[in-house]
Amino acid sequence: MEKDLHVRDRVGVQDFVLLENHTSEEDFIENLQKRSKEELIYTYIGSVLVSVNPYKNLPIYGSDYVEKYRNVNFYELPPHVFALTDTALRSLRGELINQCILISGESGAGKTEASKKVLQFIAATTRKKASLETVKDKLLQSNPVLEAFGNAKTNRNDNSSRFGKYMDVEFDFTGDPTGGHIINYLLEKSRVVFQAKGERNFHIFYQLLAGADDDLLEKLFLKRDPDLYVYLKQGESSRLSGVDDAQNFKIVRGALHVMEIGDEEQEALFHLLSVIIHLGNVEYASGEGGRASISNPALVSTIAKLLGCPEDKLVKALLNRTIEARDDVVVSPMGRDEAVKARDALSKSVYERMFNWLVQRLNRSLQSGAEVKKKIVLGILDIYGFEIFQSNSFEQLCINYCNEKLQQLFIELTLKSEQDEYRREGIAWEPVAYFDNKIICDLIEEKHKGIISIMDEECLVPGEANDKTFLNKMDKLLSEHPHYVSHAKGDTKTKKTIEREEFRLVHYAGEVTYNVNGFLEKNSDLLYRDLKEAMISSSNRITKDMFTGSELSRKKRPDTAASQFKTSLAQLVDILVSKEPSYIRCIKPNDVQKPGLFEKAIVTHQVKYLGLMENLRVRRAGFAYRRPYEGFLNRYKSLCPETWPHPKGDAKSSVQTLVNHLKYGKDDYRMGLTKIFIRLPKTLFETEDAFQKRKNELASKIQAKYKGILQRRKYLAIRARIIIVQSLVRRFLAKRLAAKRRSAVAVIRRFIVGFMKRNEPMGSDNEKFLGFVRHQYLLRLAKQLPQSIMDKSWPDAPASCQEANNILRAMYMQWMVGRYCKSLSPSRRHQFEMKVLAEAVFKNNKKSYGASVTKWFVDSRLSNEQKELFRSNFEANVKSQGETILYSAPVTKFDRHGYKARERFLALTKAAVYLLDAKDCKVKHRLTFNDITGITVTNSQDNLIVVRIPEDDKKDKGDLILECNYLIVRNAYLDCGYLQKTRHNSI
Repeated sequence: MEKDLHVRDRVGVQDFVLLENHTSEEDFIENLQKRSKEELIYTYIGSVLVSVNPYKNLPIYGSDYVEKYRNVNFYELPPHVFALTDTALRSLRGELINQCILISGESGAGKTEASKKVLQFIAATTRKKASLETVKDKLLQSNPVLEAFGNAKTNRNDNSSRFGKYMDVEFDFTGDPTGGHIINYLLEKSRVVFQAKGERNFHIFYQLLAGADDDLLEKLFLKRDPDLYVYLKQGESSRLSGVDDAQNFKIVRGALHVMEIGDEEQEALFHLLSVIIHLGNVEYASGEGGRASISNPALVSTIAKLLGCPEDKLVKALLNRTIEARDDVVVSPMGRDEAVKARDALSKSVYERMFNWLVQRLNRSLQSGAEVKKKIVLGILDIYGFEIFQSNSFEQLCINYCNEKLQQLFIELTLKSEQDEYRREGIAWEPVAYFDNKIICDLIEEKHKGIISIMDEECLVPGEANDKTFLNKMDKLLSEHPHYVSHAKGDTKTKKTIEREEFRLVHYAGEVTYNVNGFLEKNSDLLYRDLKEAMISSSNRITKDMFTGSELSRKKRPDTAASQFKTSLAQLVDILVSKEPSYIRCIKPNDVQKPGLFEKAIVTHQVKYLGLMENLRVRRAGFAYRRPYEGFLNRYKSLCPETWPHPKGDAKSSVQTLVNHLKYGKDDYRMGLTKIFIRLPKTLFETEDAFQKRKNELASKIQAKYKGILQRRKYLAIRARIIIVQSLVRRFLAKRLAAKRRSAVAVIRRFIVGFMKRNEPMGSDNEKFLGFVRHQYLLRLAKQLPQSIMDKSWPDAPASCQEANNILRAMYMQWMVGRYCKSLSPSRRHQFEMKVLAEAVFKNNKKSYGASVTKWFVDSRLSNEQKELFRSNFEANVKSQGETILYSAPVTKFDRHGYKARERFLALTKAAVYLLDAKDCKVKHRLTFNDITGITVTNSQDNLIVVRIPEDDKKDKGDLILECNYLIVRNAYLDCGYLQKTRHNSI
């Protein structure tokens, strides 16, 4: 889940249910475009996967992605086809419910690739076992075979499926694949004889010519150039850019071997393919009476050799038609045009029957070898998408009818059934409007009134029935139908867009105009009796399975192609309804198969007819999960003590007890009549995670019990042997313990003797003990050493260690002092030097000296305010520029007469001593060191200082009497040199 806002702005949301404006088609398309631009081709609508064809290979299908999406909750990782497949597989294996994956979308939207990725994931996530590997190889290798024989290049898709395919992958009760079964629908056999410009015939023809070795081509009388053959060159696009037909032929041959189709059967297949190729080059001329004749009989001789049938019989069948009228048999020569149609009908019939044989042969190979008592299946539906060409014929009508039926099924299963189920269960539901295309399905398939019924009737009418009469009959019977338009029915504007031989159906995917030319012929799809007889006489081993003699004796007219398709489509719907569906809705972003090109108009059209907006509205209005009470209870009852192991009461009340225990919110679920409905996937995932954890707990208990039994058996067997070993070991241990005790006694005895003689000179008796005493003394000393040079304590020592103790004490104290001195900074060292000097001067000479020892020397004793006054007046205006202030302090000056106190600042520079007025820092006295004859202090506690100046210095009027708290000098006269040395410090 893209949680970051900026990332979400760039790549959109990974589930359309999270769209803020989920009713806006524009926001829906914009979200698809954002993700497509970032190569995030998958997006969810709840549990429906929307896939945008990137038209290039993306690195998101490797083994790392398989492991990443294996056994992970559906919404736990970003959307991916592997996530949807894993969810279906886990439901199939865990709940034993048949699954089907419905892949739908237009031609070129990526349906075939999606089905391949589903099979890839199934093969990659099953156990690695020899028998399973064979089954998985066959499932995977069936794809290249069916693509070669059933796919072709169209103007919209280089690998378009020209047939519908439904594959059932069969699993046993352990969840391992055991086989499979393929059902094919409506092969576009008309492509064998005609291709529009820019298109190709089926891939296998070109692969055979490009990849077969020279010997095989010689046997088949073929040359490598496809443009030499009429059936292969009509589209003028026999070579496909970026596709290696020769390499693909090798892949097909390898896949045929994997599917257990041997060289002999492969050769028979290639013979039939060459027969079809050569038939396209058979030319007719018009002879006498309009009878057809073969212009190149040698080619017919070659075809007869390839088929292994009599040449004359084949020639007769290609030129004549046998008609049975009651008891009469009439052989009627065909005209040139009729003969060409008969030739093409034979080519189409041979290819169609060969394709059906190939599917049956694949099914025989995919069939499980061992009988499986109970098998479950996962169906994969990959069927042609909705088609609107410039010229649409019978095949497009059948294909679009099929898409109508599948869309109707999707509507019923995901929209209508969703609402109906809520009503049945008594759950409040806000109806969602949707387009029900049942009206279009009825228009095509309704008995006696639908297009198929009208077409069948025209095919059975003898005489002049043709495509025009079929169109006239539709105009008559369907003129009032809102989804049918023709030239005769339309208004003036409509008539300009519809030719007289065309009709238009308003499908759910848009309006499609069909040309009726060839409708009845393609619907009848009859192969003349003569051609059947010729094919029955063939010695080709595959032809013998394709054409049987029972066909000639069958009197009932076979069902028409449209009726057969209608019946098979109804059977397909029944198959899909019987399984739990998952949906992949494929979208093509552009019509030119160009990577990175996103055309909004094309995508909007697909979003509309795929019903994605209706599906989104249903998902936002409804509940993400629902399950019958019995199934929900059987799965999750172990999560609640009151419902495990045997619930009390009916299923509904037990489920209510269970969800109460799980603390579901009031709006997280609803209780229906027979089912529980859970609104958010998150709620279900939390329940499922709790269940998985609980399963591990229960499995652990079972394992513990079983392992306990096994271990008990092993224990009893080992215990008997251990008792014997124990008796021997205990004897050995007892002997070793006795020896150890004797040794210990000897040690203790020596220790006691040593203790008793500890004060005697060292000898053999007390050597060990004294050594022990010394060792213990050193250990104890190491733990009790002083950590500071001020700590003068020292541990006591035994008598035998006293001498060593004194030596160690002296050494340690010396080391401590040395270490301390080395750690002093220069400023700290200078402080101590001054302290030593102060001690020499004041100790025992001044009583206040003891209190001053702990105080450090500073350069100024002025307060912050005093410093500011001192700096702004004295330093800035009075002091000369060369003078450096060494010390400043506040003092009190006493006048000599009257001893009046006056506040002063004392400033000391290298040149002189200043007394400044404390109020304005004006100089009151300036004394050079030569002017001072001495300094006198008392040895008492007072702070008085008398600065002696010469008596003849009239300017300063005699000695200065000061009171200073920080400057204390010895009661003696100091010479000026000594004072100058110590003037910048004070105590």
